[in-house]
This record gives sequence, C-alpha cells and structure tokens, in this order.
Amino acid sequence: MKLPLSATRVAALLLTAGLAACASPAPAGSDAVLDRLLPTRALLLGEQHDAAEHQALQKATVERLAQRGQLAAVVLEMADHGRQTDGLPTTASEVQVRDALGWSDDTGWPWPTYGPVVMAAVRAGVPVAGGNLPRSAMRGAMQDTSLDAVLEPAGLERQKEGIREGHCGLLPEGQIAPMTRIQLARDRAMAVTLQQRVRPGLTVLLIAGNGHVRQDIGVPRHLPAGFDHRVLVARAGEAGAGLPADAVWPTPALPPQDYCAELRQRFGR
Repeated sequence: MKLPLSATRVAALLLTAGLAACASPAPAGSDAVLDRLLPTRALLLGEQHDAAEHQALQKATVERLAQRGQLAAVVLEMADHGRQTDGLPTTASEVQVRDALGWSDDTGWPWPTYGPVVMAAVRAGVPVAGGNLPRSAMRGAMQDTSLDAVLEPAGLERQKEGIREGHCGLLPEGQIAPMTRIQLARDRAMAVTLQQRVRPGLTVLLIAGNGHVRQDIGVPRHLPAGFDHRVLVARAGEAGAGLPADAVWPTPALPPQDYCAELRQRFGR
C-alpha cells in the first residue's frame, strides 16, 4: 500500500533549490528569543516547511547554541530514527553527511533547503540524528490500536482533523484512524530520539513541522512528565495561528499556493 502524502509533505516535495538561495541571513533578535527560552534540556523548533525564513532561523539557532557550547545534538524530522552523523569529522563532505542520514534525492526534503542547517551542526562538531518514524515501521503503526489511547479523546480528535485537513479532505474516512496512528508514532519516535540525545547542562534541538512540536498533541505529549523543554513555533503570516507554544517567531506570509493540487492528482480528482 502506497501511503498518501500529508499536505506538509506535499509542500516539502514542491520546494526547490531556489528557496535556499533566497533564505534570509540570521534573523534579527534571534539571540533575544533564545535567551528567553534557555536554559532547557530540549528546544523544539517548529517550522512551515516552505518558509525559507524558518530554515534561516534554524541555522542561526544551531550556530548560536553551538557557539555558546550549549548544543548537545540536533534531531530532525527530515531523517529517520536510527540515522545519525556520530563519528563523522567536522570536515565531512555533504555526500558523507547525506549518506549517514540516509538523505537521498527522493526523500521529499530538499537538501539545498535543509543542508545548510545540517552542515552548520556538523561543522560545529555537533551530532545530527534522524528522529522520524522509518517508512518500514508505518504499516505496524497503522495497526497499533494502543496509540489511540496516547491522547485524551479531544486531543485524538484534533489529530484526526489535522489528518483530514492535511490530506485535503481526500482521504477515505476508514483511513483516518490508521493515518492518525502514524502521526502519533512519528511524534513518539522523535520524542524517543530527543531523550536519547540529552546531555547534562546542554540543550537538544529538535527541528520539525509546527504540527509536530505543538504542546497539546505533538512531541511534548510523548515526553516524560516533568521533562524540561520549550517550544518555539516559527509562523508565516497567520498560518498556524493559535498553536500552543512557549514563543512564536513571526515571519512574513507566503504567497497563496495550492498544496493540494498534487494530492488531487494522486486521488484522480
């Protein structure tokens, strides 16, 4: 069974190298934002995948934390759990880094967009780890009904509604619950990876879509009670307004774009 893509995944597939070229320099005021959120064991940094300013913020955050000697590791939604750059030298080539992370041209995450973020960590001697659920584990997650009890009923329904919207209302209702379980399993995998990378006195940085870092139904719900963390959401215009977070980084709204066009073609509509 070929799994349909979420709207955020479609957005990532539609990105081009030109987005990286137009990325802005380190955002003004990023140090002040970090100062408000630190110290913390984990900083969960959300993004809108097609907002170049958000990857600029990620790179600036990696560089600032590394310069301060505070960065334990970078965990990415964009690479699978179990893939990491541990053992690579700071002089490793991009080819070596991509190979270590399993970052091929057809992953849906354009290297020109995220490569500068990843390489900033590698050059600083900071390990980068994939946090996402591997595709090979998705079928099992779809059938794991125990995931239905991870959230309270209202939160589970919010996740299901997000799946409906993320698939542009095209997903058959019978697939909503299985696809919701995949979302929950992805959040759990990122939470597990994040915890594995904790080091005393340092901060683990998680980079993922805004839907994954939200405090009410995302990765934070899979962390142990009392686990110290902060959530910073990068928001383009009003997209994602109201997502619960400790801080919001506003960036300009993006031009309107039909992210559902590819899904409609896939579903023959």
